[in-house]
Amino acid sequence: MKFVAYTRNGTPGVGELDAAAGTVAPFDLTAEQSASGVLALMNGLPARTGETVQLSQVSLRAPVPRPRRNLFCVGKNYFDHAHEFERSGFDASSAGAIPEAPIVFSKVPECVIAAGEPILLDSRVSAALDYEAELAVIVGKGGRGISRERAMDHVWGYTIVNDVTARDLQRTHRQWLIGKSQDSYCPMGPVAVTEDEIDLGSTPVRCWVNGELRQDATTDLLIFDVPTLIETLSRGITLQPGDVIATGTPAGVGIGFDPPRYLCAGDSVRIEIGGIGVLENPVVDHAEREEGVVA
Repeated sequence: MKFVAYTRNGTPGVGELDAAAGTVAPFDLTAEQSASGVLALMNGLPARTGETVQLSQVSLRAPVPRPRRNLFCVGKNYFDHAHEFERSGFDASSAGAIPEAPIVFSKVPECVIAAGEPILLDSRVSAALDYEAELAVIVGKGGRGISRERAMDHVWGYTIVNDVTARDLQRTHRQWLIGKSQDSYCPMGPVAVTEDEIDLGSTPVRCWVNGELRQDATTDLLIFDVPTLIETLSRGITLQPGDVIATGTPAGVGIGFDPPRYLCAGDSVRIEIGGIGVLENPVVDHAEREEGVVA
């Protein structure tokens, strides 16, 4: 099943998506419940209102518009990307090319934006803005000490995340939170799908910048798979329903080119993950946006 969070006439809603028909079947939720996006569905699907809304009549939000806490993210989790990152000179993890255990960092929840919203390029902060296409796991059932064998019982579904990164901040601070958590650095969505919609053994993950294919991989190339990530995170941290885990990005990010190909104002980043859909966001100059030049 596919779901979207949206606003309609200024009121938030959540509904089941019929992508082929281009329609949404809204759930009977209060505005307060709907404000949390698909988190309102963690305890089972509510009743539907009975109406059908054209997708063109709503404004899509991120499926988890404001996560309840920081997003869990995994670094260097595709073999080719791990090698390109080590070659780049920006790797401060001291883990070698291929990590022996998952490298976990976080992004603050306030950096989440919806499909179509602008990724803000602020030259006063960073001159090295990069993109990272990632499959994100949405936890449905919490727990601590979850075994790898039972990990998938705790997965509600998946969505798309662009783990936008300021590479220069990443190198300067020798850790990843600041360079990963700037305003607008986590485009998410626009669709969330239930766990049964995705075959993690062969799901394609692709990213285009201005129509040029930059990243092209499948999830079978993950170094640490989803069950391993859940087992690792829950070993001493109690996972909560609605937690989001970004599983890592394939090779082909801007920093992997020689010279690096960073994002510029006016660029468009399009990410497609099989079984979920497409997440696309423009890159906008932050100063122009502040001055009101960009709506």
